[in-house]
Amino acid sequence: MTGFSDYDSYDGLGLAELVNARQVSPLELLEEAIARTERVNGAINAVVHTLYDEAAQVIARGLPAGNFQGVPFLLKDLDMHLAGQPLTNGSRLWRNYISEYDSTLVKRYRQAGLTIFGKTNTPEMGLNPITESELLGPCRNPWDIDRTAGGSSGGAAAAVAAGILPVAHASDGGGSIRIPAACCGLVGFKPSRGRIPHGPHASEHWGGQSTSHVISRTVRDSAAMLDATAGSEPGEPYTAPHFAGRFLDESAREPARLRIAFSRSKWGRGDYSAQNLAGLDATLTLLNDLGHELTEASPDFDGEHAGFAMYTVAAINTALKLQQYAQKFDCNERDLPVEAGTRMTAELGKSMSGTDYLAALQTNQALGRLMAEFLVDYDVLLAPTTASPAIPIGHITQAPRDAYSDRLFAFFGDTAIYNQTGQPSVSLPLWQSPEGLPIGMMFSAAYGKDALLLQLATQLERAAPWRDRQPPVHAAAATDSTSNAQG
Repeated sequence: MTGFSDYDSYDGLGLAELVNARQVSPLELLEEAIARTERVNGAINAVVHTLYDEAAQVIARGLPAGNFQGVPFLLKDLDMHLAGQPLTNGSRLWRNYISEYDSTLVKRYRQAGLTIFGKTNTPEMGLNPITESELLGPCRNPWDIDRTAGGSSGGAAAAVAAGILPVAHASDGGGSIRIPAACCGLVGFKPSRGRIPHGPHASEHWGGQSTSHVISRTVRDSAAMLDATAGSEPGEPYTAPHFAGRFLDESAREPARLRIAFSRSKWGRGDYSAQNLAGLDATLTLLNDLGHELTEASPDFDGEHAGFAMYTVAAINTALKLQQYAQKFDCNERDLPVEAGTRMTAELGKSMSGTDYLAALQTNQALGRLMAEFLVDYDVLLAPTTASPAIPIGHITQAPRDAYSDRLFAFFGDTAIYNQTGQPSVSLPLWQSPEGLPIGMMFSAAYGKDALLLQLATQLERAAPWRDRQPPVHAAAATDSTSNAQG
């Protein structure tokens, strides 16, 4: 390496290989990530809490020799505990909260050798597909700072897209890994339910609809991170089917000829935009050229009913969280400083009954069976990730009350279905709008078939490479001309 002029030439595994070869030190990588954060974060508001000194101290004590040794890393500021550090959940409720322990996933990140140097922006309690909380402010898309980076892992996606780091923690309860990945031109892989642990003090989130993983520039980083973090822990209510090999090795294998079903119609309200459908058509041409069998088909179910079940689970969980907060601190729920959308969601949750919750879970289980039956005849189901390219900042949060729902669903794709069924699902940056905005394509496989999905993703990455694409707001572009090398 010559200085850090080629920092962008390497993904996370590539940087770790340099560390292992002693061509660069973990401290040098940290310093580069810090410098890049300081260059671009003012424009995008992706990193909301920095841990620069703490990260340097961790390096000084010595890092484990994991696959990501010395690689800079950011945690999403939602439900992810790092002992002694703030955890706001994007809400004024928790603005002064300090975590007392490390989440199990944080421990696994540390064992992988990652250097955690900050936390990323998220909407209040992760409830929106955009990242614009009143506490943390809007996270802006490096491809167009007047547009959303998506949500709820908007900060993670913006940080990776802007070249601060190659891979960052994210989580997904209704599309929150895949939506920001689609908005920012990145890989967003949601693993199968039960693949990633939630402990040590939680067994699941949103009734099993939510999981954690990462947003990355390359498929292999997502695969290797799965190897580093997957696996159950004592006390979990369920776990994903065991995978005996390494996801990284499996992702490098050429997939067989796959039977791929695709859909031009949304299950939920609204339609896909012409730009997103153009991306679908281009993707179908690419898949055909790669030799896959393509069929226009999709499971038949009531998308409105399914969407209401997903929202029921989220609303009741939100109501419970606010109730528990009020009980713990002996205050009135009506006085809690939460945003209007959060309050509306919680009030809906409080109005529902235990039978409503059970009915929603039964709907989710029925969807899982329906999907499993459909994916006996097909290997993968394809659709655009979102209904449209990234929308302007404030388009949803500042909408009149009577327009809020329409604007939300005009952007939201069908990502949440795969949270309800527990299937693995990935968004890949395979298209761009005429204005140059990234558009993601979403591929979903049967429950437990994470490795198959990673194989297909790697094949598409080789056939239509995306990692050389650089948005207008990028840390390398903010340095001298020698800092623009790409991998």
